[in-house]
Amino acid sequence: MKARKIRKTRKTRKRIVALGAALTVIGVVGTAAAFGTGGRDGRQVQVRGNRVTVPVAGGRVVVDTGSLAVRGRADDGRAWQLSAPAAGALGPAAQVSVHGDRATWGYPARGLTVTAAAREGRLAVTVRSTRKSTLTWPVTATDPDTSEVQVPRGEGLSVPVADRWWNSAGAGLAGSEAGLSDGLTMPFWGTSLRGGHGASYIAESDIATTLKFVSAGGRLHAEAEHAFSPSEGTLDYTLAFALTDGSPVAAARDYRAWLQAHGGITTLRQKIARNPEAGRLVGAFHAYTWGQARTAQGVRRLRELGIDRMWLGYDADGSPMDRSAVRLAERSGYLVGPYDSWANAQDPASADSPVSKWPAPVWQDACVRGADGRVVTGFGGRGCYVSSEALRRAEPSRHYLADRTRDMTANGANSYFLDVDAAGELFTDHSPAHPMTPARDRENRLRRLARLSGERGLVVGSESAGSWANGVLAFSHGSGSPVPDQLWALERDRAAWGGYAPAGAPGIFFKPVRLPADVAKAMYDPRYRVPLYQTVLHDSVISTERWELSWSKLPDQSRTRALLAMLYNVPLNLVLDKAELDGHGSRIAQLQKYFEPLHKAAATRPMTGFRWLTPDRLVQRTTFGDGVLTVTANFSDRTHDGLPAGCVDAAVDGGRAQRLCPAGL
Repeated sequence: MKARKIRKTRKTRKRIVALGAALTVIGVVGTAAAFGTGGRDGRQVQVRGNRVTVPVAGGRVVVDTGSLAVRGRADDGRAWQLSAPAAGALGPAAQVSVHGDRATWGYPARGLTVTAAAREGRLAVTVRSTRKSTLTWPVTATDPDTSEVQVPRGEGLSVPVADRWWNSAGAGLAGSEAGLSDGLTMPFWGTSLRGGHGASYIAESDIATTLKFVSAGGRLHAEAEHAFSPSEGTLDYTLAFALTDGSPVAAARDYRAWLQAHGGITTLRQKIARNPEAGRLVGAFHAYTWGQARTAQGVRRLRELGIDRMWLGYDADGSPMDRSAVRLAERSGYLVGPYDSWANAQDPASADSPVSKWPAPVWQDACVRGADGRVVTGFGGRGCYVSSEALRRAEPSRHYLADRTRDMTANGANSYFLDVDAAGELFTDHSPAHPMTPARDRENRLRRLARLSGERGLVVGSESAGSWANGVLAFSHGSGSPVPDQLWALERDRAAWGGYAPAGAPGIFFKPVRLPADVAKAMYDPRYRVPLYQTVLHDSVISTERWELSWSKLPDQSRTRALLAMLYNVPLNLVLDKAELDGHGSRIAQLQKYFEPLHKAAATRPMTGFRWLTPDRLVQRTTFGDGVLTVTANFSDRTHDGLPAGCVDAAVDGGRAQRLCPAGL
């Protein structure tokens, strides 16, 4: 069981890799394509003194070359600050030169060159450095009219910047930071103004870029910091700014449009066409199994409950599902997959997990090494982190990964969960035998995930998948959970959270936990939850919450989480054993039966709308496709427009709404 990592992702730094194929887009204000490369209606970048004006969709943006302050002006005349000046002295700016749709200037004292361009209806700013340094910019959400900031922490949050609680230590946001390729699920954030309008910020250079949340004067703002490094290949830093309509999901719509324009979305429909087995995910809940639930008897129990779609996983604890159980599960329409990880290597003589045992000489020859030449210790002080470059170089002759995959699927498993690879935990490897930058690490991980799905024909998932991995994955466990730092501390308290015993039903998964009020509010208060991940990737990656946050683990949030799953059209992630099925099997079956037709209708369609229907934000509505599915959830304690408190209505193709009122645990 120790193979399973419960951890906070290391804040490494990365650069965006575009993947996959293009898809229908939900756009920002105006039409980005109308601008081309030279600006809309023939307008070009203009320079007047220290002001560089760039035409964008829905208005224009002005950059102050003296400070890198940025202001936006919408076509209706509304103006506001998109970024305060860069933190720290830049030194005098060199003269600006203009070439069509771009302007270039520099800060010689800092070794920086800046290019501002009109591109695809956005302002794209690239800062290039000649040496190792850092730049804190843009500094966003500082305009007095800014009311909210949207952040893709897990599924997504929209946070009122002047809210006293969100500015407090209890909320766990102010004073924190997140890597834009590992700490967040997608490399963008957004802002909304009072009375409409907003902005989108896309970190095209997500490697080496961190978003920091600062409280000043009782207001939150967000600061991006980029680390320029020759050795890590991060000397270029590109940010794209867009004006939006201020919707809580407008920045996500803009990022989806950016991904589509850069070939970065592969749809679930395309994945199913390549591998029809992926179609078994549609309508399925996900569950990790224990004890009887891993047996043929457990599979029959699920069938008797009327559950005809499931993804069933099992941990790397030496007791996989046997061939007869797998065969019955697949005949039942289920997917079955092992948990594996290629991130840790330990001395085989003392390894505490089967997945950390590798043939010689992986331990220690394939370990990541730091700049000082020392082995980088693995998660939790166990073994070492394994270099993806070392494994890549060894694979043609040693076949470590092919052999591992064959062994893990010898029971006939048709799916595979590979931990860490899509979560963005990337490394610089200073080993002379297998040097590697974070960008190369990411490329290696993408290629081996692609081989699992392409060459092996497996339905592949990974942990808290970043958007850059959508082209090679069918599902993601963890990207639905907006985890604050306080949760990691709680999970380390084994007395409160549960440990790795008993072997058949470890408390870390099965022991019910009452979340502290601050943690519960930061994660599950529906007033602040917004479907950013679904707005971008609903029709590409099937996303769930983290495995250690199974549906019954948090009884106080069970009803809210069920409503969120239906509202966002995403499956619940469960853990199952005989006792769980005895206690909650009928409720699980009721939820799955309600979910299945909704997911079949909309799983391959984009999320096309999200809005709050009441001022308190507790009644919410989503839409998918061109009216294919409409879902309304009432999180409040009173009836709204005929929808009772704690209930959800869903209508397929404009038909009669079907209602679910899930009971709490």
